[in-house]
Amino acid sequence: MLALRLTRAARLAVQLRRLLVASASAGTGFLLLCALGHALTHPDAPGASSLRLAWCAAPLAATVYLAVAVARADPGTRPRPGLSAIGLGPGRLMAVSATTTALSAALGSVAALLGFMYLRGDLSGAPVDGAVSGVLALGQRLPAPAVVTLLALVPAAASAAVALTLRPRDPRPAPSAGSRRYGRFGAYGWGAARETFGAYGRYGARLASASASASASASASAQPAGGRAVGAAQADPSGALLTQASDTRPPATTDGDGSAQDATGPVPGTPRSHTTLLPWGIAVLTAGLAAETYAGDTATRDAAPSAGVLLGWALATLGLALAGPGLTHLCGRLLQAVRPGALRLLAGRVLMEESHRVGRPLGVVCAVASAAYAAAALHDADATDFGPLSVIGAVVVAGCTVATLLTAAVEAKHARTDTTDALLRLGAPPTTLRAAAALRAGALLAVFGPLTLVVAQLASLPLAR
Repeated sequence: MLALRLTRAARLAVQLRRLLVASASAGTGFLLLCALGHALTHPDAPGASSLRLAWCAAPLAATVYLAVAVARADPGTRPRPGLSAIGLGPGRLMAVSATTTALSAALGSVAALLGFMYLRGDLSGAPVDGAVSGVLALGQRLPAPAVVTLLALVPAAASAAVALTLRPRDPRPAPSAGSRRYGRFGAYGWGAARETFGAYGRYGARLASASASASASASASAQPAGGRAVGAAQADPSGALLTQASDTRPPATTDGDGSAQDATGPVPGTPRSHTTLLPWGIAVLTAGLAAETYAGDTATRDAAPSAGVLLGWALATLGLALAGPGLTHLCGRLLQAVRPGALRLLAGRVLMEESHRVGRPLGVVCAVASAAYAAAALHDADATDFGPLSVIGAVVVAGCTVATLLTAAVEAKHARTDTTDALLRLGAPPTTLRAAAALRAGALLAVFGPLTLVVAQLASLPLAR
């Protein structure tokens, strides 16, 4: 009930994104039903029916990817302060988001079933003649368990992916970067003060802990900022002499939680590097192109694309998705190279900060664009005609990837709203912000455009032979 109320009270942009999820689910469900109809119409060709069902994995993955992006960008299911007091913690909001996604996908599955039954003539009384008549199983009864299983596949996969992505995560405490201090036997962790052996059991040592901490804080405030003296010696109230080795690093600052933070650690405003997965992405992309080349060499001239080609394209897409954040981060670094001005510096820092949000959808769009370019080149070379089901699958995959990229861009724009407002308050003209956005788009296009063409050429070479 709460998911229904949040769905009804959402804004227009959120409703449009959910409508996109429902449309993608309808297209994927229709393709799954067509694969079932082909299996019923051609019982003597189970291999072709299995191949059609395997190719439905591409629109299914694209639909699930779009559903996860829409759920992450939904402002109504984000954790807010005070919601846990009324029973809407992160776990409950995750369940609400998964339920909302399942409802949107189920609406699309119902629309796919109605469209399939209309084309079969179960609703209108007259079946539709054309190229799709061979996959509608005309004159045959549809098995209800198979229909329910195929139509429930998209909502179940989408809701499970949303629940896995938005699951509550326990924050891990940051490891202390300060110098290691050794004390009494059995002491654990990084102590704030050094103790000599046997100081724990000395008479009066525990009673004077409060006064010791107060005097230590007073002496620390009175000590001039410039570091500790080499070989300094101090005595605690219990009479134990505490010696301390030379330490050239500045004293660590302590926050409100009592955790020490090293002054030589990374600056909080520095963007994190997302180039660690770049070599793995290149390796997976190479493996995908090699698998596609092998499948293209072993396939016949007039045969349909085999499962090996599908596996190669899947690996290539995964490789580009893994390499996307690293490439976006490198774009930001290149913009800041060679004495950058304020405009290039702003555009590069924003690209480095948003590489984890925009990089992976950019890699997927690059993979889909390269596949479309290779398919178009193959169509021009062989003069083959794509059927209506192939067009529906291509539209679903391309639409989902582009919509996911736009959703990620909108999410990134909302995430840097505070930074944009601060720049405007400082007097930055709006034209500078728009020029920085255009510069970021140009840099991404200059890197991902040639990459798309190279991958498309390498993917189309084995299929054109």
